[in-house]
Amino acid sequence: MFTGIILAIGKIAAIQPKGGDVRLKIDTGKLPLADAALGDSIAVNGVCLTAVELSSDYFCADVSNETLSCTTLNNATVGTPVNLELALTPTTRLGGHIVSGHVDGIGTIVEKKNDGRSIRFQFKAPDNLAKYIAEKGSICINGISLTVNTVDGGLFSVNIVPHTLQETTLGTAEVGNQVNLEVDLLARYMERLMQGDKAVQSSGNVTMELLQQSGFIG
Repeated sequence: MFTGIILAIGKIAAIQPKGGDVRLKIDTGKLPLADAALGDSIAVNGVCLTAVELSSDYFCADVSNETLSCTTLNNATVGTPVNLELALTPTTRLGGHIVSGHVDGIGTIVEKKNDGRSIRFQFKAPDNLAKYIAEKGSICINGISLTVNTVDGGLFSVNIVPHTLQETTLGTAEVGNQVNLEVDLLARYMERLMQGDKAVQSSGNVTMELLQQSGFIG
């Protein structure tokens, strides 16, 4: 588990095809690896990866075809900058929100504009994720815990303050860039719980009928 508070910007140092998928070597920049060990989880642009090789300034991780198919790591090249976070511990400050490192889908930056000293980004989420994104709710973008400002269908906006711009890859992000999205865990579990005993046979979609049966609408 993670908090969505980025500790360092690293970069992809090598991409090695291996048995049908890939092994990544990631230079870790200022990420504090003194207490890290083989087998530890490290979030790379919001993707939870397992360290299979570890040094003082890099680690290697295997990336499965499943992960490649649903994250932006599939398009990464040598030199691509990435946001890095170590897994949380019992003594970690929970400054963001609970993040699993399991990416739900890929979004796209559709607008970027100045807003005071911040920059307001607007993103387009995949249609199947739009229902989980709520105004003033939490969302994880490339591993960064952020608060949603506005929602309009599949479009949503966030404000990125100067510190976050400096300490994450959003500082150099541009319109058209793709990003990894992880929606709030509570939203996903709430949908499943609302299905009750029907969850075994349900397609997993929340319908107006289900909302009425659950007492959310009259």
